[in-house]
Amino acid sequence: MPRRAVDDRPAYARIRNARRAVEDRAEAYALLDTCLLAYVAFIAEGRPMTLPMVHARIGDTLYIHGHSKTRIVRDTDGIPLCLTATRLDGLVVARSGFHHSMNYTGVTVHGTGRLVEGVEAARALDAIVDHLLPGRSAEVRGMTAQEMKATRVIALDIEEITMKRREGPPVDDTEDLDAGGWGGVVPLTATLAPATPDAHTGDVPEPASIAAARAKFAQGGLV
Repeated sequence: MPRRAVDDRPAYARIRNARRAVEDRAEAYALLDTCLLAYVAFIAEGRPMTLPMVHARIGDTLYIHGHSKTRIVRDTDGIPLCLTATRLDGLVVARSGFHHSMNYTGVTVHGTGRLVEGVEAARALDAIVDHLLPGRSAEVRGMTAQEMKATRVIALDIEEITMKRREGPPVDDTEDLDAGGWGGVVPLTATLAPATPDAHTGDVPEPASIAAARAKFAQGGLV
């Protein structure tokens, strides 16, 4: 991410509390790559919409997909999109309700939706599968022509990206500290539980992609 003042960004991409801004694109990309879920906002029929989506990043482009008849991919070619991904790290417990908070790291991406087809779409779909389970696209059969026809892929070329982080203990007022009481942080952790095979698996061993997912998400990103 090029070094520049937060105030140089377009108004919609500015961070109110500049002290929480993270000006490192590599960190922002790492968070996008290790968050299972993102939320995509767009305008449909004059109304704001936000939907949870599985995403994948290839270079400076994010990809989402869905059935060809769903609004989020059917109606977003050429319109502004906003994607956010957040990792929650802890509950911040203060001595007043006003100062309670959460420790988190979040990324917001702005860009314009772009319909992709052919080789780029196939590559993006493999990347989305591998985002969840690294290497899984090589373990399963390829998509059929009918499946490809029913699927629509939208690219979000990153035009603006902002990252912010809140960390550390609560920031209590002096009079609240003097009054006493408990304050601190309750860490949040999430891991992938042991896999449960379905009735058709039989003696087939667990695929390597599941172990790869456990390693990938061991540092968070599930919440």
